[in-house]
Amino acid sequence: MGYIVKKTIVMVGMMGAGKTAVGRALATRLGVPFLDSDEQIVTAANMSIAEIFERDGEAFFRARESEVIERLLRDERGVLSTGGGAFLAQGNREMISNIGVSVWLKADLGLLWSRVRHKDTRPLLRTDDPQATLRALYEARVPLYAQSDITVVADARYSIDDMTDAVLTALQDRPDVLEITDAP
Repeated sequence: MGYIVKKTIVMVGMMGAGKTAVGRALATRLGVPFLDSDEQIVTAANMSIAEIFERDGEAFFRARESEVIERLLRDERGVLSTGGGAFLAQGNREMISNIGVSVWLKADLGLLWSRVRHKDTRPLLRTDDPQATLRALYEARVPLYAQSDITVVADARYSIDDMTDAVLTALQDRPDVLEITDAP
């Protein structure tokens, strides 16, 4: 069985939801490029996202992020992982749905905390109470993520392959995005 990807599949969701890991696995299965908007920004700026936030501020970063997402959506057809805040901007949500398809990896707060609590690469969690910060971000962002084209619920028991299977199953209802062929 093979696949023809007709629109870029954009992974959205909270930090720790698995956007990069599942996105990479999905791209491999579909035989298309894996794209990461954060990675592209880091490469272009030659500094980490935390450094960009510190030097130029979040608004500057978000503007660059929108530019990168639009370029990737227009220039490539593959699987795109976005930063956790990318889908919050209405312009990004509309652009992603118009050009590609958004897939929300919906993970509960406990699962997210278990995945991010020991990482210091998350600039938004560099606070006195990172768990409370994560909860506040989660509560503010979930209604926006819920506007995604497709929702796939994450489960702590799922492996990356299990999540990839779940995303593929959800995409089967979208022939405008993914065509399944008999060819390998």
